[in-house]
Amino acid sequence: MAIIGMFFQDGLTGSAWGDWALYTDSPLRAFEDQTGVQPPVGFWDPLGLSADGNVFDFNRRREVELKHGRVCMFATIGYILPEYWRFPGYLSKYLDIKFADVPNGLAALSKVPAFGWLQIVGFAGIIEVQVYNEQVSGEPGNYGAGFLGLRSVGIMNTGFQDPEVRKKKLNAELANGRLAMMAIIGMFFQ
Repeated sequence: MAIIGMFFQDGLTGSAWGDWALYTDSPLRAFEDQTGVQPPVGFWDPLGLSADGNVFDFNRRREVELKHGRVCMFATIGYILPEYWRFPGYLSKYLDIKFADVPNGLAALSKVPAFGWLQIVGFAGIIEVQVYNEQVSGEPGNYGAGFLGLRSVGIMNTGFQDPEVRKKKLNAELANGRLAMMAIIGMFFQ
């Protein structure tokens, strides 16, 4: 692995011990200052999906990463919460299914009635179309809706004005979303 890495580095920088900063032709340089590029890894694209330097594709992937991260953060909390607390009452009064009767984990999926799944998918579709339908300033994941979409109903402030604080918060969201994606997959696997 070491000698192959040295050959590769020599081919790109002109020396096996060359400085990567000298390799300015890399299309990946276009993405090194993006939100989510954090130490210790920096810009990490092991599959080379951004190797062509296409900004549209990069922004689309970033938007998808943000959406998946946000969903996984909710899913992780939703997976853990029933271990400690349940809603009182019925999941379906008609089918006589109480929240207390619903098992934890993936087994819960089979207890939700078909009409319940229709409501869940319908709600997600309404949110997708009404709240998360247009990016603000072309920024991936920014729909101007604020925390949990509350700005869209007039409940929230205008956001972070200091660019450094905003960047730190956005980096934290990406890092937490990445962690949540791994966490929920680990919980499903367990």
